[in-house]
Amino acid sequence: MLSQKQLIDFKNITKTYVTGPVKYQALKGVSFSINKGEFVSIMGPSGSGKSTVMNIMGALDTSTTGEYLLKNKNISNYDNDELAEIRNQEIGFVFQSFNLLPRTTVMENVKRPMMYAHFDKNKRDERALEKLRLVGLEDKVGNLSNHLSGGQIQRVAIARSLVMNPSIILADEPTGNLDSKTAAEIMGTLVELNQQGVTVIVITHEEEIAGFSKRVIKLKDGLISSDKKVRRK
Repeated sequence: MLSQKQLIDFKNITKTYVTGPVKYQALKGVSFSINKGEFVSIMGPSGSGKSTVMNIMGALDTSTTGEYLLKNKNISNYDNDELAEIRNQEIGFVFQSFNLLPRTTVMENVKRPMMYAHFDKNKRDERALEKLRLVGLEDKVGNLSNHLSGGQIQRVAIARSLVMNPSIILADEPTGNLDSKTAAEIMGTLVELNQQGVTVIVITHEEEIAGFSKRVIKLKDGLISSDKKVRRK
């Protein structure tokens, strides 16, 4: 049984992709757990399996064998509808490509997850503004997202990821399209959120970005090569 602090538990997770006669084993038995409130970076070169770990962790895909426990629930065999609910309720995604609607206001972009979840319409603006305030963009609510800087757009994406009060912020190469100064600012925002109790998991291939976390899990050839606590910058 997981402790109350344990949020994620990967138990001997494997993933095999089959394309016609070709089989490729992306994960070969990966096990780790992440506690509530941690800030973890998952690293590895191309082909290491880190994107597969992210997809399984984010309920975008399922494992071939093994168990994935999220908040004590084994979601390994959930169907597509059940996985969609997990994605909407438990996981806030932040992507390298931002994934905002370009000719739509900041407020409307941040409110979108609440629309899909049938969140009380009268409370959507209040919740969205609360999350924009957390990332320092409450004065940009009426701006179109394509009229913002790259760093501001990514902060809007972070606010959007927070509106359903998810268990996890899952950030996939969140600074990949940003210059180094703006990247450091975005990582600083994630650090501040983590200090407020948000569980943050970053997928990255950059040591510099991983240095903002408290723990680094490294993957190589579908296996964990190291799992270490680190001294944050």
